Amino acid sequence: MPGGERTTALPRAPTAFPSPVTRTLPELQWTEGRQLRKATLERRCVLGSAPHCDIIIVDPTVSRVHAEIEPRDEGIWIRDLNSRNGTFVEGVRVESACVMHGFTIRVGSTEVVVNYQNAQQQAVESWPSERFGPLVGRSPSMRELFATLGRLGPLECSIMIQGETGTGKELVARAIHLASARASGPFVVVDCAALSETLIEAELFGHVKGSFTGAHQTRVGAIEAADGGTVFLDEIGELPIGMQPKLLRTLESSTVRRIGESKHRPVNVRFVTATHRDLLSMVNRGEFREDLYFRLAVIPVRVPALRERTEDIDLLLNHFGGGDLAWLTPKVLRALENRPWRGNVRELRNFVERARAIGPADAMNLLQDAVEEREPVTAVLPRPPDSAQMRAAAIVASPASVPPYKGPDAPSFTQPFRAFREQWIGYGERAFLRALLEQHHNNVASAAKEAGIDRTHMYRLIRKHGL
Repeated sequence: MPGGERTTALPRAPTAFPSPVTRTLPELQWTEGRQLRKATLERRCVLGSAPHCDIIIVDPTVSRVHAEIEPRDEGIWIRDLNSRNGTFVEGVRVESACVMHGFTIRVGSTEVVVNYQNAQQQAVESWPSERFGPLVGRSPSMRELFATLGRLGPLECSIMIQGETGTGKELVARAIHLASARASGPFVVVDCAALSETLIEAELFGHVKGSFTGAHQTRVGAIEAADGGTVFLDEIGELPIGMQPKLLRTLESSTVRRIGESKHRPVNVRFVTATHRDLLSMVNRGEFREDLYFRLAVIPVRVPALRERTEDIDLLLNHFGGGDLAWLTPKVLRALENRPWRGNVRELRNFVERARAIGPADAMNLLQDAVEEREPVTAVLPRPPDSAQMRAAAIVASPASVPPYKGPDAPSFTQPFRAFREQWIGYGERAFLRALLEQHHNNVASAAKEAGIDRTHMYRLIRKHGL
């Protein structure tokens, strides 16, 4: 039976106050028909043609969820979300790019101009304490996150926590729960990645005795167990596509139906989800429902990676070490601050445990070995001259294709091995499917039979790769 953890309410910290630091909010300009449209970028936004997008562009050549765009100190960062027609900056197709004032972004057939001339200034909120519930941090990015969580905690809206593996997304979820009016209610965790497709429905919604083989007794589901509190769905990106409509119905109706029952039971829960996956790109590939995404991500929250807040490392070391840091010298601290920390805070915590057990020198050697195993392989590949690329020399961009492989799905050699392997597998799947479908003249049943896979799975792969 899912555990409903009862927690103590979080003592209210002092109200977050505006910091003297300000953020520049640039303006986007584009034309629809003969009408000039403008949008001020206040935060990370989703741009597309779907009505739920933050910036809606009415253009049939723009994907429903086309690109993600975010104002930063160095300029606007835009990231293509596996859109149909791609994203272009100054004529160069990009996966991601930093765009400066006066540059043009093209999505579909619409050109969007970045304008900093009329930019507004917004004060950046900063939490006045180095702690927020179970979270610790003194860096500006964490203080800003704490202020955001303090503002969102009392609300009832669904929150999606995004961040790399090991950044502490579950702790963020707990902090949100503790800062809410539901703090005295249960906090129930469901790891969507740890459950098989056949078990996850029973885990979420429960079942009655005899409803299926092995159902020896009635069991309450996680959502029902969280009644009056918060249910945290970790790794929501792993939720099977067949389960997503059922979760959406629960979100919209505030009811659950146990397997084997006909009646719906009312529930009063708040949903907090987390993922390290790119759900917006999954939406475009048909792997995650668009309506479910926007229902869960009413407010998205991003947890910064450890390498983005290295000034927190000494604070975290003290937190994990319990004050027993006789081994921590200034030289060791400098070395730790220069690490890439791809495993983020979890990797740092593991390092502290090893350092206390075997000493800092041996722990550093083990850390070095782990870094070398993950170090990206860089290949210098020739590129033909491109006037548009020369014109966009100020763009910090990741091109959408890398020779000698052609097409937007070509694998990049300038990334960690694990990411390269996943991209290579996807590239191979697409190439295999194209060749197979061409050989069978797009007869899916015949192609699936030769490949030795189920026809439904074949259709899923075709949708995934946009074939």
